[in-house]
Amino acid sequence: MQILILACAFTCGFLIMTIELLGGKILSPYFGGSVYVWGSIITVFMLALSIGYLLGGKLSLNNPNTRKYGIIFMLAALTVVPLTMGHVAVSEWVFDFTEDPRYGSLLASTILFLIPTIILGMIAPYSVRLLVRTTHSSGQTAGFLYFVSTLGSAGGTLATSFYLVLWFKIDHILYGSALILFTIGVIAFFFPQPPLSARTVSTNEKAE
Repeated sequence: MQILILACAFTCGFLIMTIELLGGKILSPYFGGSVYVWGSIITVFMLALSIGYLLGGKLSLNNPNTRKYGIIFMLAALTVVPLTMGHVAVSEWVFDFTEDPRYGSLLASTILFLIPTIILGMIAPYSVRLLVRTTHSSGQTAGFLYFVSTLGSAGGTLATSFYLVLWFKIDHILYGSALILFTIGVIAFFFPQPPLSARTVSTNEKAE
């Protein structure tokens, strides 16, 4: 189970940066590639991730298990599909509404990336909850998981900017990301793992 969760965290970090970098490619034909555009994209992603961390942490308090974990991945995949299909229409509509690269890129980024990134942000705290066995090791577990997730983000940044955007079209990369997320979600959903609360109680009873 630990390998599964760490692999999921790595992949999530990888795909978050992939989608964020593609955001610049999506918006640049309409609003350019200035610091305004990247500032808007980064702001939306940071805000969405912070909301996702909060929601994921709250969700992990209620009988956390790999089934719910898998559902989060599948929901993330389902929100990436409309992004892929509608990013051109949304960008054109926002551009017609306002050509200001500051507010136009901020509005387009919010519409396109807020919901998918919120759901992706829920994965990290839920992963920590699934991995933590005792309160004594919780800090070390969380630190190692965020190390793996951030390593995935670094890999996603390099792979997307150096190779993927050269080899594939934007839509193909996004569809591939959605497929990967959904596949991981299915694997986690059917992973034979009892609820964490039962394991935690058992562990505490043995300690006592």
